[in-house]
Amino acid sequence: MNYSELVSAIQDYTENTFSNADINIFIKQAEQRIYNTVQLPALRKNVTGNTTASNKYLAAPSDWLATFSMAIVSASGSYSYLLNKDVNFIRAAYPEPTDTGAPEYYALFDQNTFILGPTPNSSYTVELHYFYYPESIVTANTTWLGNNFDSALLYGSLLEAYTYMKGESDMVALYKQRYDEALALLKQLGDGKDRQDAYRSGQVRYKVQ
Repeated sequence: MNYSELVSAIQDYTENTFSNADINIFIKQAEQRIYNTVQLPALRKNVTGNTTASNKYLAAPSDWLATFSMAIVSASGSYSYLLNKDVNFIRAAYPEPTDTGAPEYYALFDQNTFILGPTPNSSYTVELHYFYYPESIVTANTTWLGNNFDSALLYGSLLEAYTYMKGESDMVALYKQRYDEALALLKQLGDGKDRQDAYRSGQVRYKVQ
């Protein structure tokens, strides 16, 4: 389901013609709710950057929301993963400007910056694996969610639309139920099937009555 199809479906289900601005809000609110409920592979991104000698700060990507891991990558390609601490720990452990070396710890200094400990003594390649919001279907026209699990996106948007309309409680309850059912299936995929295989975990089994 692309953006135009989603907009048409929302208008058909609600029998209402909303402004583009209102519909875009419904869709983005539904996306935000879904993306913060299910950990999908489509929400993960990897970037590499470099530290600067004698600079303990490292800029976060502009679309960064949360960190999965941070690692120093050597010239030979080996990974040394940094441990996540708070700023106080790093300040206390490495209080002097001369406390330099290969970073072992990192902390979130502010929404745009990480702080490293110890302060890098050279330029190191850093790989950041992080959580981000993919581009909304509102601007991208097609997304992983719209292509692969449009039921969750549709019913999430309808729930937002009926809340905006102050619709009948029974219809709000119906769309909430449909949304919850779609989200449960999506969680089975994102939080279950995407994180296991049949060799290690066995095939999915349901009890036969």
